[in-house]
Amino acid sequence: MRILLIASAFNSLSQRVHAELRSRGHDLGVELALGDDTIRAGVARFEPDLIIAPMLTTAIPGDIWTAHTVLIVHPGPKGDRGPSSLDWAISTGARQWGVTVLQAVAEMDAGPIWASVPFPVTSCGKSELYRNEVSDAAVEAVLLAVERFAGGSYEPEPLDYRRAGVRGSLRPYHSQDRRRIDWSTDTTADILRTLRAADSQPGVLDELFDREYFLHGGHNEDRLRGEPGEVIATREGAICRATVDGAVWLTHLRARRTTGGPRGVKRAAAEVLRENLTDVPEQPTTPVEAATRDTWSQVRYRERDGVGYLEFSFAGGAMSTEQCEQLLAAYRDACARSVSVLVLGSPRDFFSNGIHLDVIEAAADPAQESLRNITAMNDLVEAILTTTDTFVIAALAGNAAAGGVMLALAADEVWCREAVVLNPHYTLMGLYGSEYWTYSLPRRVGAATAARLTSQPLPLGARSAAALGLVDRVIAGDPDGFRARVCRDAGLLAKDPELTTRLVEKKRRLATDETTKPLSRYRAEEMAHMRENFFAADSDYHPLRRKFVYHEKPSSTPPYLRGTPPR
Repeated sequence: MRILLIASAFNSLSQRVHAELRSRGHDLGVELALGDDTIRAGVARFEPDLIIAPMLTTAIPGDIWTAHTVLIVHPGPKGDRGPSSLDWAISTGARQWGVTVLQAVAEMDAGPIWASVPFPVTSCGKSELYRNEVSDAAVEAVLLAVERFAGGSYEPEPLDYRRAGVRGSLRPYHSQDRRRIDWSTDTTADILRTLRAADSQPGVLDELFDREYFLHGGHNEDRLRGEPGEVIATREGAICRATVDGAVWLTHLRARRTTGGPRGVKRAAAEVLRENLTDVPEQPTTPVEAATRDTWSQVRYRERDGVGYLEFSFAGGAMSTEQCEQLLAAYRDACARSVSVLVLGSPRDFFSNGIHLDVIEAAADPAQESLRNITAMNDLVEAILTTTDTFVIAALAGNAAAGGVMLALAADEVWCREAVVLNPHYTLMGLYGSEYWTYSLPRRVGAATAARLTSQPLPLGARSAAALGLVDRVIAGDPDGFRARVCRDAGLLAKDPELTTRLVEKKRRLATDETTKPLSRYRAEEMAHMRENFFAADSDYHPLRRKFVYHEKPSSTPPYLRGTPPR
């Protein structure tokens, strides 16, 4: 079928729906919801059999949904209506929620139901829940709805609150008035729910040191205590704030925008409050210690059955210069331990999206900080590529993009959860790319496919990536099931007598490659292009980065998203 996706943004869910439908042979196009006339023009141009809106914040014009079947993906159970569904689910402590695919009608979220799939509400931030449990349920519901539509005989279920299983309701917008934290009375559990329901947007409006900020990122602290509301510690750019019965870590702050003032960017909380924290102690922890505690740390390390697990979780998947250096130090420490297999990756969310554009944008010299950041990223990738006495597995429980994909490719094998979406390109940011991609990508997929993947900015599902040779193993199931399977198979690999032979072959192959063309040459050639991207007066990188950081909408749908015209 010809299926047109209409979306307010080509976000993680839109990309996954696109990848899943395309892998099943459907002809896909995307039209960004930039206004009624642009939507009408996009529909007329593509001539779809079916329209799906996987992520939409505005209404579809009536003349579109009366002429075409338009299916809306709503992140709520049957009967749920309103713009803040997940916020309510998390803030009220719901244990189970759902995703419903319903047909567009005049009244928002009130159309006939084509499919509905439940999911468990895990204790995590809204954006992490969205990229995992919500995304899994949404794809299952969309595929079921598409199958039913294609069959031609299915009659969607009218919304009727008298029916069994219709347990949702119309809920108001979750405004800041409903998100207020009272540090003198609210418990840690209440505060964490409030923070997680506002992640990553809009954040929780609060006051620190006589200035208003939006708080982002909420994590428990198991040991530190203090006067409720007081900032009692810092760690890795985060601040720890005491509650009436414990403490929470806040990772990022965004200054409230004043009238006519500049737009705020989320930044590390301790960096934002630097001048106010001169008497606040840093409370460091090691990756090994962090793995045994209920506290916040970006990097953790644990061992099981002869396998080391280096877990890292950076907000939004972006990795600043300091975060790259932190992970590199932890990687070297892990390699020095007596394990023959090392697994890299977050337990649930993003693997990596490469260099940290927000930090770069906030730097006094963005070009120089870009150079520092990519140099640190390259140092990390080089360390993995040149490890010959340990078998390294990149375990992708979540998505990866640009340099984050190349970070994964530095490992000996790449294992992906089936839900993962990869974007192995740099072109949307006006960059040539580095992280040794000119070495690692062609040797996996060939020169022609490597050129295509890095020049065509379309998402790639895990199974499609495996078919190209980009990924070695695809594992079905939810995040917990993925992690359990990774642990089982990595443990078996550590016990495999053939592992020693594989490590010998790995060392021999690297030596041969170094003789043919040293890694240093790949890096130097890539960095020559990157310096041009960073420092040339006419470079596209800086304006493109700025638009990305400030979430500026394009004036029209990019041609690469529109799909092929009808024959």
